[in-house]
Amino acid sequence: MPYSETFKDHLANPRNAGELADANATAEQTNPVCGDRLRLSLRLRDGCIEAARFLAYGCPPTLACGSVLAEMIEGMKVEDAVKLTRKEIADALGGLPTRKHHAAALAIETLRIAVEKNSL
Repeated sequence: MPYSETFKDHLANPRNAGELADANATAEQTNPVCGDRLRLSLRLRDGCIEAARFLAYGCPPTLACGSVLAEMIEGMKVEDAVKLTRKEIADALGGLPTRKHHAAALAIETLRIAVEKNSL
């Protein structure tokens, strides 16, 4: 399966990449099989995600999934964001090869951990 134009655009022009200085929820997760890492920083206020930034290390799909996730969740209610699935992340990129779905799973896992750590 070739990568979509949307995927290629997120890879060439990542959205919301970098650190978020005033983040109040963060998480960094690593895929133990391939070593890919994703760091997500969020600014949460009144049950909403006001801002999201990511840093990705690893394969191009991990970078693209971090980019599309950060773009998708900004402005979302936290309760809606944690319901996102890896399929929705992959679909937002125009699809991913089956062997690369681990990147979408890493994005979702990192989001959920960031939110859970903040709510403790």
